[in-house]
Amino acid sequence: MLSGSDGERLGMRFTAGGSSTRSWRPTATTEDTTELRFWLSWRVALCALWVLCCVAAAAYLVWRHEGPRAHRRPGGAGSAGAGDGDDEPGKPRRRRGRRPAGLLYDDEAWRPCLRDIHPAWLLAYRLVSFFVLFSLLIVIVISDGGDIFYYYTQWTFILVTIYFGLATTLSIYGCSKFADWNVVAAVTDAEHGPYPAHGAAAKPYVDGEDDGTREIAGFCGYLLQIIYQTNAGAVMLTDCVFWFIIFPFLTMKDYNTNYLLIGMHSVNAVFLLGEAALNSLRFPWFRIAYFFFWTALYVVFQWIVHASTTIWWPYPFLDLSANLAPLWYLAVAIMQLPCYLVFRLVMNLKHHLLSKYFPDSTLIRD
Repeated sequence: MLSGSDGERLGMRFTAGGSSTRSWRPTATTEDTTELRFWLSWRVALCALWVLCCVAAAAYLVWRHEGPRAHRRPGGAGSAGAGDGDDEPGKPRRRRGRRPAGLLYDDEAWRPCLRDIHPAWLLAYRLVSFFVLFSLLIVIVISDGGDIFYYYTQWTFILVTIYFGLATTLSIYGCSKFADWNVVAAVTDAEHGPYPAHGAAAKPYVDGEDDGTREIAGFCGYLLQIIYQTNAGAVMLTDCVFWFIIFPFLTMKDYNTNYLLIGMHSVNAVFLLGEAALNSLRFPWFRIAYFFFWTALYVVFQWIVHASTTIWWPYPFLDLSANLAPLWYLAVAIMQLPCYLVFRLVMNLKHHLLSKYFPDSTLIRD
């Protein structure tokens, strides 16, 4: 926890009254960030090295595991997904292979995690979440103005709102598709359809395998999962930094917090965890790469802004003029791993409980 003198050395100041973000704002750095010599210092070079390492690691993960070529495994399935083979007359169908980690099926973007739950319930949850988050975002913009777009917290909050907006759209599409399937199943043998009518026997899924009949997700489906996993790490990072580092310091300084400040750092996590409990999206570990990209994008944005004009840093640990800046940047880079791991552990716990208590109704196997 920071002391009063430590806060002054970090350049923090507090103003009376006002909104959450305008009342807590670090002062501008003592050095001119628009001069070339500032960016040629050893501190900036070392901080840039940490950011470059994160971007390089993320780029490697995407290159190695994302896209059609990543699905090719020795003795496994091809780029179209497991179980997809050459069904020529007289030849047996290719043996089903294990599902690639990054493969996403179309229905996983809008179906709940249990067969017995109608997709309309997930649609309702996503719609309510989007409405609440979007409303809160409008209130914050009116209260704080355009300054909110200067903070990583608000960047992430906007990304969570975008996620629920896209998820709501895909759920509407999914409910329409689900209704069409039920109509078809009502006039044909339910066992021949990909989804049985109400009351019919559920079609079993083999853990980690696919029978080659499910439709692969399109661009919007993959975009939804990428944003989902980016939010998983970003929300954990922002909320953990606020509640365990910033909030204790504000309390020590008798700072008057309000419902906007608290809501901004809690509602996002509550809704995202609720979404994680209900949806059937998988959580492949390698998509932590997009979380790395998201954080690096924010850092580069701050550097571009400070190279263009002399302005205060939104967070003290981003100030490149501090001698400890390389350590701060390294610490934040390392913090991304446990923040993402926490959400991953939550997903593992969910899958364990579903497999234990609802073995015949679980749609996801991770």
